[in-house]
Amino acid sequence: MTSASNHFLPRLLPLRMPRVCVAIAASDANILVEKAEALIRDNSFLEFRLDYLSKPALALPKIKKFIASHSGAVVIATCRREANGGKFRGSIASQLDVLAKASAAGCQLIDLELQTALKCKPQQLQKLRDKAALVLSFHDFRGTKKLDDTLEKMLAISADFYKIVSTAATLSDNVTMIKFLEKESDKHSLVSMCMGEQGVISRVLGVRAGSVFTFASASPGEETAPGQITAQELRSLYRIEQVDVATRVYGVAGDPVAHSLSPAIMNAALRRENVNAVYVALHAKTLKDLLTCVREIPIHGLSVTMPYKQAILPYLDNTDSHTNKIGACNTVVRAQDGKLYGFNTDTSGVVRPLERRLSTLEGAKVLVLGAGGAARAAVFGLRERGAEISILNRSKAAGQKLARRAHARSVKRADLKKLAFDVIINATPVGMGNLRESPLQEQEINARYVFDMIYDPVETRLLKLARERGAQVISGIEMFVHQAARQFEIWTGKPAPQDEMLQVVLLALQERAARSAAAKK
Repeated sequence: MTSASNHFLPRLLPLRMPRVCVAIAASDANILVEKAEALIRDNSFLEFRLDYLSKPALALPKIKKFIASHSGAVVIATCRREANGGKFRGSIASQLDVLAKASAAGCQLIDLELQTALKCKPQQLQKLRDKAALVLSFHDFRGTKKLDDTLEKMLAISADFYKIVSTAATLSDNVTMIKFLEKESDKHSLVSMCMGEQGVISRVLGVRAGSVFTFASASPGEETAPGQITAQELRSLYRIEQVDVATRVYGVAGDPVAHSLSPAIMNAALRRENVNAVYVALHAKTLKDLLTCVREIPIHGLSVTMPYKQAILPYLDNTDSHTNKIGACNTVVRAQDGKLYGFNTDTSGVVRPLERRLSTLEGAKVLVLGAGGAARAAVFGLRERGAEISILNRSKAAGQKLARRAHARSVKRADLKKLAFDVIINATPVGMGNLRESPLQEQEINARYVFDMIYDPVETRLLKLARERGAQVISGIEMFVHQAARQFEIWTGKPAPQDEMLQVVLLALQERAARSAAAKK
């Protein structure tokens, strides 16, 4: 920490700053303070975005009263000008006046953007620093570039914290930000992260690399910057207060990936088994970008989803014979020497639930719908256990090709009414995210068990039709939990807490359904 960064901190700020600052915004002063009252019990570090108010100065008496009644609160006052990404339309003089009054009201930190500070006289800035710690900030809403040059410009102005926030266009931009923090955070008090969906991981891993704190939203929909995560997620899901330099990083990679429940289930398992690791979502728009992230952060393990399950194979240093046969990889382990090893746990996700229900898979008649990566995992996994496999695929040629490789048979849809199976497995995306579609009609379902790999919704239309047909159903949740449990075991060498993982998925899906229903009202 520079000497300039240290002049004010002992007097007003805690020795160890909280890692999460919750940004609060409202167009009405009463609502702003009400939100703060609702948050303060669990969040002692708050940012008041005064620029969201039409007359921010009128809110300061209420803020003063709030701070006076909460002695443990640490508060940043921000009144960002419109030209610099905020909402304040007043002059620089009026902005400085608002911030000075905010510090007089008890706000211990004042955020002032670099562009404004460069237009101020030194005595104006010193006047602000006499009463509050100065957070000198710079936001790049276009990309992540010239971080060193930006910091050099900022260091010409004495401040207590230097906040540099960029926008991540790629996952690799997070690597750039993290390496910047690792290099500079020992010398200066930095607060840095990347905005945007691609930058979410920097909000979790930035503190691990040296950012003094990070920002969070109060709740979903109340973000004051693109890609902000809620404070509850940062603490309960990502355990950000425990993240340190020894924390291992795992993630789920795909495009898209925002819908994935893997972070919820994996972080719950890591917490339950007391593993010092964090699991993040990696929205990889290209495979090259993903591999850069894996090698440079580094990431110790990956859950690979579409569209990379097959594409990643040539970039792995080794795979087990099972994965080679399937031709798809959903699990990557990064060894200590940096080499990448591939596995496929989708097979476990299919086989384990069926082994619990059937006395044996030997000779069991199984119909697999689809011929993609998930279907191949089911086909080869069940063939290894002696099941008799039939394949039905929309593209006849792809279905026949898989059937030849697996020594299975390809069937026509017209034949289904005459055929009976022990198990029908849906390995297609038909029915995902809706209750309208089903890959089969009711009269085509002739099986003891119907297993849908889709887990959202919990009961797909296919499973509903199967119940009406008298079949027993297996939700995709079981596959999701079993394949995730196997991944956890490969990565950590510990038995996975499957019951807890299942409960986490069920709860997450219930919450998702509730949010969806509320949004439709």
